[in-house]
Amino acid sequence: MDQWNADLYKEKHAFVFEYGNSLVDAWLQPQAGETILDVGCGTGELTAQLAQQGAIVTGLDASPAMIQSARANFPEVTFVVGDATRFSLPQQFDAIFSNAALHWVREKEQAIERMYTHLKQGGRLVLEMGGKGNVQEILTALERAMSQRGYTYEPFWYFPSPAEYTTLLEKAGFKIDRVHFFDRPSRLADPATGISDWLEMFGGHFFANVPEKDKAAILQQVQQELAPRLMRNGELYADYVRLRVAATKI
Repeated sequence: MDQWNADLYKEKHAFVFEYGNSLVDAWLQPQAGETILDVGCGTGELTAQLAQQGAIVTGLDASPAMIQSARANFPEVTFVVGDATRFSLPQQFDAIFSNAALHWVREKEQAIERMYTHLKQGGRLVLEMGGKGNVQEILTALERAMSQRGYTYEPFWYFPSPAEYTTLLEKAGFKIDRVHFFDRPSRLADPATGISDWLEMFGGHFFANVPEKDKAAILQQVQQELAPRLMRNGELYADYVRLRVAATKI
């Protein structure tokens, strides 16, 4: 089932792709005429940015809703629905780019193998994903609120350390060129509901077996508990930790 709400994503969580601008400009540095695959492209804003800089870009995402939105807003760019662990495209690329997507992929070895296969020899991989400790305050508060109501919290995302992920890349045949692991508090759109909105957008899997009434109570508790700690000058921030890696296929 497609869990993604593309409109809510763009309305209240645009920071996800807006923060990716520096990854494009400083790390990927796309060149006119080169072919680039954007893995986990979402609603396509960064994919379109790459195309505007002259690259020949394909955006890939597992969500039909996200791809539908991307195609509607950027009809000049190629977008395809595909799972990061199983996709097969009829070409290899000069570069593969991924922003805020690979922490959704728990079968990380399969995704790395697919990216390696779809890169030309000497091609580069540039990615950013949630790193170890990402949104830990939110998840700790969520686990506590669920447990108090008799629900089991099951970890979902894959947030690796730099050593863990770069080791996987090296085993697949990549040479690591650059790594950056850093805290990046991310401002949420609405101080009054930002944390519960964030969990509504990204954490639906936690509530698959939770009745709506209890879900609302859990979200309210997490919001109220964390807001005083995560508020800065009247703005609410999620406790993001990011991992950036640049690597080359050898």
